[in-house]
Amino acid sequence: MPGVATSFAVADSQTSFPNGCEDVVAVDGAPVARLTLRPGWRWSNDVSPTVNLATCPVHHGGYCLSGQLHVEMNDGSSMEIGAGDLYVIPPGHDAWVVGTEVCVLLDWLGKVKQAVPAAEPVGAAQ
Repeated sequence: MPGVATSFAVADSQTSFPNGCEDVVAVDGAPVARLTLRPGWRWSNDVSPTVNLATCPVHHGGYCLSGQLHVEMNDGSSMEIGAGDLYVIPPGHDAWVVGTEVCVLLDWLGKVKQAVPAAEPVGAAQ
């Protein structure tokens, strides 16, 4: 079986939302997302209005490449994710970028278990 190499530079799909974007590639049939979240990004402000949900229903699992993300669960518990951290975030949460550094995440579980449609793809008719 031959090896597989791909790049986010030629993403299979790209979604843009206020203060961030998501690029998705398929690696041997499995989707992997790269989320780029700028300072000021917050799920409840920047994504919630596009999906009409109060908190994120997606089960995420991945790796933080840079920056810091604060995650607050519906039950009030919270966690901090920083560069070099592997993470699993259950459904039912809000999250926001902490500080002034862009937060870049690789998320492979969230695309497999995605429970809601993504926001409008880049270039979609407005």
